[in-house]
Amino acid sequence: MYTDDRNAYRQYFFMLWQKYQKKLPLEAAETQLLDIKLQHPEYHLFLENPKQFANQDFALEENPFFHMSLHLAVREQIATQRPVGIEAVFERLMSTHNDRLQVEHLMMERLIYFMQTGQQNDQEYLQALKDL
Repeated sequence: MYTDDRNAYRQYFFMLWQKYQKKLPLEAAETQLLDIKLQHPEYHLFLENPKQFANQDFALEENPFFHMSLHLAVREQIATQRPVGIEAVFERLMSTHNDRLQVEHLMMERLIYFMQTGQQNDQEYLQALKDL
């Protein structure tokens, strides 16, 4: 789900968590997001309390929805090879760290930097990832 509507995006997170809790069938894209959620038990409290957290403001570095979204963004970049060469960087980092979550967190740090500075140069971003 791609939207710039914070409330709609969060509702999607809550809805998916409820589907998981009720053991309802999931679509492929939902399965990927669920995997991220399951790897972050510290965020389950937020997902289980939509009334409390749907409109909660978070500092960027503490925002569980932003964090999980960044995981999705990194996974999509790898899957679509955008930027070209990112999959090789991911594989190299995996061979060093052997922990997908840790590798994604490292890559997310670089992605956040490029988002915050407004840089949109794929080659500079890819080089920052290669420097990890």
